[in-house]
Amino acid sequence: MNNYLLGNFMLTEKDISLVKSTIPLLEQAGSAITEYFYNRMFRHNPELKDIFNMSNQKTGKQKVALFEAIAAYAKNIENLAALTTAVERIAQKHTSFNIQPAHYQIVGHHLLATLRELAPDAFTTEIEEAWANAYQFLAQIFIAREEELYTQRASTKGGWRGKRRFKVVNKVKESALVTSFTFAPVDNKPVIDFNVGQYLGVEVQPNGSDNVEIRQYSLSDLPNTETYRISVKREQGEYPGLVSNYLHDHVEIGGLVDLYAPAGDFFFIDRQAPVVLISAGVGVTPMQAMLEKLSNDRYKDNVHYIHACENNEQHSFKNRVIDLCHTNSWKHNTWYNEKHDNDDNIHQGFINFSQLELPKDNGNFYMCGPVGFMQFAKSALLDMGVCESRIHYEVFGPHANL
Repeated sequence: MNNYLLGNFMLTEKDISLVKSTIPLLEQAGSAITEYFYNRMFRHNPELKDIFNMSNQKTGKQKVALFEAIAAYAKNIENLAALTTAVERIAQKHTSFNIQPAHYQIVGHHLLATLRELAPDAFTTEIEEAWANAYQFLAQIFIAREEELYTQRASTKGGWRGKRRFKVVNKVKESALVTSFTFAPVDNKPVIDFNVGQYLGVEVQPNGSDNVEIRQYSLSDLPNTETYRISVKREQGEYPGLVSNYLHDHVEIGGLVDLYAPAGDFFFIDRQAPVVLISAGVGVTPMQAMLEKLSNDRYKDNVHYIHACENNEQHSFKNRVIDLCHTNSWKHNTWYNEKHDNDDNIHQGFINFSQLELPKDNGNFYMCGPVGFMQFAKSALLDMGVCESRIHYEVFGPHANL
């Protein structure tokens, strides 16, 4: 019988078999498991509301994401290599929340209690022990990887561990809904570089809020060792963004925030091949950082910049993109959902990739935007013959696959 050993945690074939036997139970219960789990955890450990995005709790996104993660782990428990990408993405996100080993113990306690309380007949002592072993095994993978990231960032010039106080040194309205904020450290020391495409963890306590709120916002400019810039969309609609509206309405030049070091597994890699940057809405922010870097580095291969948004008023960085593409003789195309003035580079409706001459055989495609948009874009690119391994993307909010 094969066993899996990681540090002090042993996962046996029997554990694996018992965990997999619960897959039908998990799938039958669906996200009801995670809804019960979160309610239980926040009731007993309300301090965790300072870490978890409570807005995602209201929309249900976090509950669905956690259920899918639990089910995926159960299904791939004997083949963790299949989860490598997801583990790295989640570990990176956790560091921007400053997740610590003690948090895993709390989450594990409530997860096991949830399974026991929801299915007391099916969740036997033997199965509970198997799930406890499986959870500790996975938790140790995350704890080890996150410690590597914390240590690496703290030991790099300009880096730090935990939160660091910054002040707003510039605030610029980029479009009707997007505003850029530039932060400089209060201690006046250098800041760590980042890979374009990564994000910052931003911690604030909005007026009237009982909890500290942490959000991740993509860095939208080049690293410069002195400051960071993020560009934030004012989230409206049924679930208005608590933090985004607070930043827009109340955080001015001179205002203070706490930041966590840059993180994220989505970033530009120079593969010495043509590049296509695709975005919709505020998904433009990491693409803007990538475009700035490509221009700054005088990238030798062709670059094509593609963007979609509602209208001219919501078109962020429009003039800057035009200038950069003109200077480098790169192509750029934008689609508006609403009518627009005559412009050969601006179209109406949905993006039509077939209208463009794209490097489908050897280009690398970077995408960021709402999940529905990226599902559409990825499907269209695959239909064109683009290899899936050359499609790279970032998802807003809780982790999701396209």
